[in-house]
Order: sequence, then C-alpha cells, then structure tokens
Amino acid sequence: MNFPIQLQDKLEYREQKNALRKLPFANNQTDFSSNDYLGFAKSEVIFDKTHQLLIDTNHKTNGATGSRLISGNHRLYEETECFISQFHQSKTALIFNSGYDANVGFFSSVPQRNDVILYDELCHASIRDGIVMSNAKSYKFNHNDFEDLERLIVNFNGNSKNSIVYIVTESVFSMDGDTPRVEELCQLSEKHNSYLVIDEAHALGVFGENGQGLVQEFQLQDRIFARIVTFGKGLGCHGAAILGSQELKNYLVNFARSFIYTTGLSPHSVAAILVGYQGLKSEKDAISKLRNNINFFNQKKQMLGLKPLFVRSKSAIQSAIIPGNEKVKTIANQLQEKGFDVKAILSPTVPEGQERLRFCLHSYNNQEEITEVLRLLSTFVF
Repeated sequence: MNFPIQLQDKLEYREQKNALRKLPFANNQTDFSSNDYLGFAKSEVIFDKTHQLLIDTNHKTNGATGSRLISGNHRLYEETECFISQFHQSKTALIFNSGYDANVGFFSSVPQRNDVILYDELCHASIRDGIVMSNAKSYKFNHNDFEDLERLIVNFNGNSKNSIVYIVTESVFSMDGDTPRVEELCQLSEKHNSYLVIDEAHALGVFGENGQGLVQEFQLQDRIFARIVTFGKGLGCHGAAILGSQELKNYLVNFARSFIYTTGLSPHSVAAILVGYQGLKSEKDAISKLRNNINFFNQKKQMLGLKPLFVRSKSAIQSAIIPGNEKVKTIANQLQEKGFDVKAILSPTVPEGQERLRFCLHSYNNQEEITEVLRLLSTFVF
C-alpha cells in the first residue's frame, strides 16, 4: 500500500527545513542531555531496593492486569500515593501513567464549557494538548508576564460572572529552564479568585529542602489548586501524579479519561516511584551535588563570556540560544564529536529563531566536564 502523499509531503518539508526528527542511538558520551538530574535512573541501589520491595510485599505479577477501576489497583498504588501526598504536603495524590497522561487528563476534564484557561505561552505540549481537548475557552499570556495575565483575568471576570478562571504555568520551563515568580502568581490568583495550576515536572528533585519542588521551597502548597509532578526526570523512573484536594482526586477518578481508560502501571513501576521518593529523603548528597553543579555552570559561563547566549536559569536546564536549525545542529555535532552529549533543540519544537543547545545538568557531572564543554562551546560559537 502506498504511503499517503500528504504525509510524505510533510516529511519532505520537515527534511528541507533540517528539522526531521530521528531516534538517536545510545552512546557513551558525557551526559548533558538526559533529564536524570540526580542519577536515580542508573542507580543500582534504587534498582535493588525496588526489587527487594516487590519480594517483601509478595508482588510477583508483571503487569497491572487492567485499569485501576477494574483490576489494576494493587496495594502498592495506595501506599505510594499516601507517601507522595505526605511528602508534598498535599491532601491527596493520584498517580497517572505519565506526565502527558496527567496533563491531558486534568485539562480535558476539569475546566468546564463556560470556564477560561489562561496559560503561559511556553507551557509544555502536554498541557496545550489537554487544553485543546477541553470545552473551556483558552488564551495564552506572555511568558512570565503577570501584567499581561492580569489584563486577561480582568477582561474575562468583567465579561462573565459565572466563569471560573484557571491560571496555568510551570515552576521550571522545560526548554528555557527559567522559573516564574510563584509567590506573586499566588497573590494574583487569590486577588481575582482564580484557580492556580502548576506543573512541577522539572522542579522535583531540584528545588526544595528534599527536592519537593519550587512550590514547597516557598511554602505555597496550600495556596494552589493543583500541582502536577512527574517521575521521569529527577525521580529517574516513570509516571506522574496530580496533587490536590480529596474532591479533586474523586473528580479525576470519575472524569479524567486518560486515567479511566488505560491499563495501570505494573507493580514494579509503582515500586520504583516509591523507592525513588524515599531516595529523595536519603540521598541528599545527590541534590547538593546537583545544586553545586548548577552554580558552577552559571559561574563558568560568566567567566567565558557565554552568559549573553543563555536564558537566565537557576535550574538544571541551561539553554544557549543559537538561531537556525543548521547552525545549532552543527555545533551540537561538534560537541558530540568531542564526547559530550549535548542536544540541539530545533524549530518547530521551539519557535523559529529560538533554536538552542539545551544543557541538562546532573549530580554526577563534575566540574572538569562542565569547564571543558563550555570551553568548547566558546570556541565553536565565537
């Protein structure tokens, strides 16, 4: 059967733009690309503890066997959700199969037909996809621009007294690595009786005393309607959870289609989440090393005159803006040839003209590696 010509044309256009995505091969380069910020994904200690937990709790099944509403709600789920809610000082936690599922499930079901969703223009694709599936109206506000946000809130509050306004942002933005002023955002949402939703995907394991996230670093957890935490980054495993009230959890169990109509996670996956969370409390040295590396990276890029290239960030994500798909791919390839796994982020993943090298920092990177990769970048760019 012939491949549809319309689809072939789209692939060819993407290739002409030097933006065709391909699956990479595994490599032995120094890792500056993965989201495994604390090294938990490759931790033998966590792997062994997860295995031992399954033995101790007599979980010897390979799969959940069904959705959680039918046969997949094994007791590890309840134990893990209880631990997560206590860790994050939340009334409840509801585990989803992925961060994508959590965002799609929340935004497609919670905001109603007459409601309004106001989201940061740089919010993740999973948030935007969920919003598209919603019956609510939605509008974006300029990135981290709360004056623009308040203008929109006032406009919609004035036009409709019965609408609920949901404000949506991320505590760490996945492509820029920057953060909003979350306390000011809380004040703004409270001033206008809006519901604040924050995705903490890239803050878990990075901010907060035990890696709880940026919201808890500022002790704002009781002022936010919902938080989304994902486990494929700092926790080194897979899945996500939505944190909020008991009423919100009950609602999602009944109406979030990405939760209802999917097979649950296997006992092994849920055990890995629980052991990962326990590791955040016991492996404080990894969090400390990561923060030291973030500080060192920022100091070194300043010393080498690279600071103007980078988006301002105090997170594990550091992005150097190098416009043009061809140019940024060339520099990424040069760094990879020198043994450093640094990935180019191309348009249309980011807007045209905002192509970048995205450096992800980890607890297991050392200062020599950081110094050398930035030195090489300076020689390739200048």
